[in-house]
Amino acid sequence: MHISPFLWLILKVIDIYVFLLIANAILSWLVAFNVVNTRNQLVYSVGLFLHKITEPALRPIRKVIPYIGGIDISPVVLILLLFFIQRLVISYWPMSM
Repeated sequence: MHISPFLWLILKVIDIYVFLLIANAILSWLVAFNVVNTRNQLVYSVGLFLHKITEPALRPIRKVIPYIGGIDISPVVLILLLFFIQRLVISYWPMSM
C-alpha cells in the first residue's frame, strides 16, 4: 500500500503528540511521588516544555471531565480521541493521492 507523504506526516505528528502526552503523565507521577525533583534544572525544563505543549489540548477536556477520585483521566481521553482521529483520517484519505 502506497501512503501519501501528507498522510504519513499527519499520522507521525499525532504519534509524537501521543508520546508527549504519555511523557507528561509519567513525569507528573514521578514528581508527585518525589522520585524526581523539580528543583533540578533539567527536570524543570522538561516538565515546563511538556506542560506548555500538552496543556492547551488537555484544558478543554478537564473542563468537561472532572478528576475522578483524585485521578486526572484527561490524557487518556485525549489519547483515545487522537487515535480515533488517526483512524478517521486514514479511512477518508483519498487513495489516489
